[in-house]
Amino acid sequence: MALFQLWNINRFKEKFFVVRDEVMQLSKIGSKSTYHRCIKELHHWKYVVYDPSHNPYRGSKIKMLKFETSSGQAEVHNRPKNETSTGQALVPKYKHIQTIENNKNINKLDQPKNEKEVIDFFEMKNWAKTEAQKFYNHYQGIGWKVGGKTKIVNWKATAKNWMLKAEEITNNKQQSHFKDNLKTTKNKNYNEPL
Repeated sequence: MALFQLWNINRFKEKFFVVRDEVMQLSKIGSKSTYHRCIKELHHWKYVVYDPSHNPYRGSKIKMLKFETSSGQAEVHNRPKNETSTGQALVPKYKHIQTIENNKNINKLDQPKNEKEVIDFFEMKNWAKTEAQKFYNHYQGIGWKVGGKTKIVNWKATAKNWMLKAEEITNNKQQSHFKDNLKTTKNKNYNEPL
């Protein structure tokens, strides 16, 4: 749109010169790399003819292509010979939309179907049903993400880590019962001097 405005200012000349900073300001592009990528894509798709200038005092040359309008219906040129149609020409969807539709399951979180599946997995590993319920309720509550941020790729691996951590916690609790943090003895002899 910025190029069209500049073309309009230049009275629709066949070729005109543009200054990168001016085009960037009009098109609200803040990065030089984004500007160059966009202008090269416009050139590649043949919306404009872009002739870059390496001279800072002379802008790049742009040739805008005229897209004529017609009163008739667009015709389909690549239709098989035996097929005839009087309907409207079909326009394909954009590539990025097709890519998103084809890859819908890529971003899907790996999670169990229900709580029973988790309980069965924990029982298979010889763990209590309550621990399976704790695991399921915890990750169900945070949307099946590790730390609330990273998507779970394999919920069974996460469950195994849960089991390892639970073992570690119970071992630490058991050891703390036998540990004397103050380093005192229960059979104290009060006759000894300090």
